[in-house]
Amino acid sequence: MGRKRKGNPVHGWLAIDKPLGIGSTQVVARVKRILGAAKVGHGGTLDPLASGILPIALGEATKTVQYVMDGAKTYRFQVRWGEATASCDRENEVTGTSPVRPTAEAIQAALPAFLGEIEQIPPAYSAIKIDGQRAYDLARAGEEVEIKPRRVTIDSFILLGQPDADHADFEVHCGKGTYVRSLARDLALALGTLGHVSVLRRTACGPFTEQNAISLESLEQKGQVPAPWTFLLPIETALDDIPALALTESEARRLQSGNPVSIPHVASRHPQAELAEGMVCRAMQSERLVALVRIESGEIRPVRVMNLTDE
Repeated sequence: MGRKRKGNPVHGWLAIDKPLGIGSTQVVARVKRILGAAKVGHGGTLDPLASGILPIALGEATKTVQYVMDGAKTYRFQVRWGEATASCDRENEVTGTSPVRPTAEAIQAALPAFLGEIEQIPPAYSAIKIDGQRAYDLARAGEEVEIKPRRVTIDSFILLGQPDADHADFEVHCGKGTYVRSLARDLALALGTLGHVSVLRRTACGPFTEQNAISLESLEQKGQVPAPWTFLLPIETALDDIPALALTESEARRLQSGNPVSIPHVASRHPQAELAEGMVCRAMQSERLVALVRIESGEIRPVRVMNLTDE
C-alpha cells in the first residue's frame, strides 16, 4: 500500500493574485503551508516579474489543471520602446538600443498583423524544453538557444495608452502558449524599433479573474478560520466550458469503479445534447463532480475519476 499523503484533504481552486517578486512554485509552497493542504498545484506559470492571476489547484482539482492551462488568458502590459534585452523583459541587461519612438497612429496600424493565428518564436529565456533542458537554463549558461516558431492565437490586442514617448500600455486576450514578451519584441521590430516588457500583469486565466481572486495576505488571515473556507472555488470552476451529464447514483458508482456507462439512458436525460464521439464531458451526480469522461464507441468512459466521497 502507498503512503497516505500528509495534510488536509482540501479540494477546489484558488485564484491567487500573485504579487511581484516571487515565482509560481513559491506561491504553491505558501498556499500549502497556510492551508495545510495535502496536494497543491498551479494552472499556469507566472514569472517573479509578473503579477496577477495564478490559479492554484487543491486536492482533486489538480486533475483538472490541464483544462485551465489550455484556456484563454488576458494580460495588461507595458512596453518600453528603444531598448532590447535578452529576456525581452527587464530581468536582463539592455542588449541593443534604438532612437525610434512609435506614434499612436503607427502602433494602431501595426496591431492588426498580430491578430488571429500567428507564428511566434518564444524568448530564449523561457521554460521551453530543448533536448530535455529548459531554454532559460541554457541561456543563463551562455549557450546559444534556437527555439522553433509556434502557432498561437491572439483574439484581441489593444493599445490602452501612452504615458510618455518611451512607453505604451496594452491589453491582449490570447490562447494557450502565447508569450507576451515575444509580442512586445515583435511589435517593436514591426514598428522599426526595439522594445521589451517593463510591466506585466495577468488579469484573467480561463475562468479565474480579478473578481474571484484573493491575495496571499488575505489568504493568510482567512486560512486561520476553520473549514469550510468560503474563498475556495469548486473544482468545476475549471470546467465551465465542458458539457455536464447528469448521472444516477448507480451510474456514478460504475464510473468511479473505472467502468463505462452506456449512452442511451444518460442521453435520454439530455435530449438537446449532441454526444459526439471523442467528446469530453463532466459527469455529475446531483451537485457532485464524479469524473471527467469521454464518449467512445457508444459508451461514456471515465478519463479522470474524482475521489470526493471519503471526505
